[in-house]
Amino acid sequence: MHKILLVDDEQRMLDLLSLYLTPKGYHCIKMTSAEAALHYLETDKADLLLLDVMMPEMDGFTACSKIRKASDIPIIMLTARGEKADVVRGLKLGADDYISKPFDEAELTARIEAILRRKHGGAKTIECNGLMYKQDSFELSYGTRPVPLTPKEFSLLGLFLQHPNKVFTREHLLTSIWGYSAATEDRTVDSHVRNIREKLRKAGFPVDEYLTTVWGLGYKWVDKES
Repeated sequence: MHKILLVDDEQRMLDLLSLYLTPKGYHCIKMTSAEAALHYLETDKADLLLLDVMMPEMDGFTACSKIRKASDIPIIMLTARGEKADVVRGLKLGADDYISKPFDEAELTARIEAILRRKHGGAKTIECNGLMYKQDSFELSYGTRPVPLTPKEFSLLGLFLQHPNKVFTREHLLTSIWGYSAATEDRTVDSHVRNIREKLRKAGFPVDEYLTTVWGLGYKWVDKES
């Protein structure tokens, strides 16, 4: 479970962020000041830091600069200020990303996941009951049979394989694979999942035992060994 350090001087915002992220499987540590976060990181670790900019005593820019001198923890700056100069300043100080309030839940989680994938590398090669997914070489095979997928189908299957037993909503999948600003609809996901199933069935893989529909929510890849 990834640990996320939340830093904001507004308790209401901390509670809201935790409410969004905890059901996604993240362990949230809430801090109401940058100073508390700095002290925490001196002795403890986290996988990612969500850092508010506009805070009393020590603002997020100062905190980001101090943290970067001692840690490579991924940092997302979170603020109501969205001016280009502020974005550039935060990135130059070492922030990995920048999102403005009010934010969209799906966009926030997609950005967190993207940074964590880059940080931890993600699984490059995944094997599942004879199905071999090779991310770097863009290859999928079952036994000795190659399974041809489009780039979007390949990315979608990779997301499922890297997060077994996790339920993905259609909105989440659209944001993660097509981008939060893409003009696509839920049926786009359904169409791609249907294509993946058909291609894997044709190759002989028992896909219906693994890629399942969670009615009213979305899809998940079942880890039958867990």
